[in-house]
Amino acid sequence: MAKKLCVNIDHIATIREARKVREPEPVAAALLAELAGCSGITVHLRQDRRHINDGDVHLLRHTVTGSLNLEMAPSAEMVQIAKQVLPNMVTLVPEGPNELTTEGGLNVEARISEIATAVQGLHSSGILVSLFIEPKMEQVKAARKAGANYVEFHTGHYADAFERRDENEVELELSKLQEQISFAVKSGLKVNAGHGLNYRNVKRIAELSDIEELNIGHSIVARAALVGMGRAVKEMLKLIASH
Repeated sequence: MAKKLCVNIDHIATIREARKVREPEPVAAALLAELAGCSGITVHLRQDRRHINDGDVHLLRHTVTGSLNLEMAPSAEMVQIAKQVLPNMVTLVPEGPNELTTEGGLNVEARISEIATAVQGLHSSGILVSLFIEPKMEQVKAARKAGANYVEFHTGHYADAFERRDENEVELELSKLQEQISFAVKSGLKVNAGHGLNYRNVKRIAELSDIEELNIGHSIVARAALVGMGRAVKEMLKLIASH
């Protein structure tokens, strides 16, 4: 069965915020991505609101017909916002004030009490919870202990190795990912994956077993700027399905 595709539209909002105007509209991008066949929409509501803002999230909740995945830090403020919006899923991610993008997985093992509290709060409103983690056994175990429904494995190290054309490192990262995917599934967790995936490297990840959904953002938005959102999404779906 082909992996599902969840399109992250954060960088549509980044373009908008470059001029502090009303366009391009993230909701319009989400609708176009859904019409092209993606299964869901992802947005990251950062604490500094550098791209997606609260209004975007509320509008998306009322317009997205597939799954809405809200990425956020495991803070009390963000949990309260999620409980108001009621996305289909929340993905808890690490967040630093000066990072350009998420730089690695959430250290669930080191923050187990804080993250478990956030998970419990989200579950109380019927929201599925995923934790964005590195493909490491101790993090999978901690995610299970924290009560998560899903883990999303960070594929950034694989993507970096692919760009460097380091075949040995690519194979090592793929092996790590498959090993921890299998361990997560045996532990009762469902599995998503994402970060750094693009039209060149996605097929190797799509070949891995037991991943339900791939989260891809920047590459699709960059392609959409040249050929349109519909075509960009369809091209990615074709690559994911072709393994």
